[in-house]
Amino acid sequence: MPAPVALSLQDPQFIEACYIVAAVCFIYGLRRLSHPSTARSGNVVAAVGMTIAVVATLLDRAVIDFPLILLGIAIGTVIGVPAARAVRMTAIPQMVALFNGVGGGAAALIAWTEFRDSAAGGGELALDTEIAILFSTVVGAVSFWGSIVAFGKLQEVISGRPVMIRGQQVVNGLILAAMLAGCVYLVAAGGDQSIYVAVLVLGSLLGVAMVLPIGGADMPVVISMLNAFTGLAAAAAGFALDNTALIVAGTLVGASGTILTRLMGQAMNRSLANVLFAGFGAAPEGGAVAGADGTDQSVRSTSADDVAIQLAYARRVVVVPGYGMAVAQAQHAVQELARELEKRGVEVSYAIHPVAGRMPGHMNVLLAEADVPYDSLKEMEEINPEFAQTDVSLVIGANDVTNPAARESTESPIYGMPILDVDKSSSVIVLKRSMSPGFAGIENQLYYDEKTSMLFGDAKASIQKVLGEVQAL
Repeated sequence: MPAPVALSLQDPQFIEACYIVAAVCFIYGLRRLSHPSTARSGNVVAAVGMTIAVVATLLDRAVIDFPLILLGIAIGTVIGVPAARAVRMTAIPQMVALFNGVGGGAAALIAWTEFRDSAAGGGELALDTEIAILFSTVVGAVSFWGSIVAFGKLQEVISGRPVMIRGQQVVNGLILAAMLAGCVYLVAAGGDQSIYVAVLVLGSLLGVAMVLPIGGADMPVVISMLNAFTGLAAAAAGFALDNTALIVAGTLVGASGTILTRLMGQAMNRSLANVLFAGFGAAPEGGAVAGADGTDQSVRSTSADDVAIQLAYARRVVVVPGYGMAVAQAQHAVQELARELEKRGVEVSYAIHPVAGRMPGHMNVLLAEADVPYDSLKEMEEINPEFAQTDVSLVIGANDVTNPAARESTESPIYGMPILDVDKSSSVIVLKRSMSPGFAGIENQLYYDEKTSMLFGDAKASIQKVLGEVQAL
């Protein structure tokens, strides 16, 4: 009896059925990721689907080197699990960029293996297979090295500002042209290993050259774009391997990453071409800001006890989180302050800008970690009409996404970007370490508004001081 069972498990139709079940899990899991309250279960469903797909792949008769596979799983587990458990929430964007790059690199290596094995066997690849291999090679290499550069920028190993050389776009164009020429040659003339390696190297150079000139302000868009690249590379590798699960999973990642990239671009009112080629964030850092009459503007500092009085006697408070909150790990202190205010009858909500932080959904993740109720998180379109009826807006490290220059100054590099209308509140309190500009490299005119008070210092320490003062009232 055991032998027939084993044979049935290795039957190609059974394996394909497992892939279909896995694909359904991927799609349903992705659907549940659309709302914070169902995201955890969606992640579990998608993980179950991936487990099914992996097991089904290992049942394939073509898989023969189990020791090497087990070694790879062991190495990945030893590296991945401790890294994921130890990473701080502020470093999640870096980890996402790194893991995303690993996916693209894996797709490129799979394509290289398929190409090498075909050339070594002396056989000719079918045209559609060869195109899929080359596509996976190029896009996977671009995704890997682009993600490595994005990781370096986010980790501040590389400058977060655009790193450009003279004639950058011409250089990128020449690399792209040479790479495409190599691909055409390989399709037309056959499997020349040296040409293939040259194409792989050129794809890697293009990934580096494409992301280096992009500033830190655009990292949310870049991460989404590279995520889409990784998905497309994986889908192409699936076509080369004739693996249904890889095709479906890669297509889902590519499609969702593309949609997210488009949404991020809309949130910044910028096209993808503008992100890739404009060198956004290159504006020089400034000191004092000149007003319309040419005089220097100044800011108004405040203290923790003054902030506590404003918050405790307000009717409605809107918290506007930004990267400064993430750096200070202040989300738990913010939630404690919100609870104390709510005990006093103050209505507290949170304004979430789509590109606040360094990756899509960064603020949502941080606040969810602090058990902030999902219903209190309000997206930009929902919260903006409410600022005019808000007594106090508490801005914690959010910079460019609150800058009125995006609405008012046609000369500003962020002009036209949708922002949170915190300046329409009756009072604005900004928590910052210093007056340094945000990722866009420009001063925030909100800080010089007569309704704005600045509480300088570490966000977590400042919130804790304010909380203590509120409790003492």
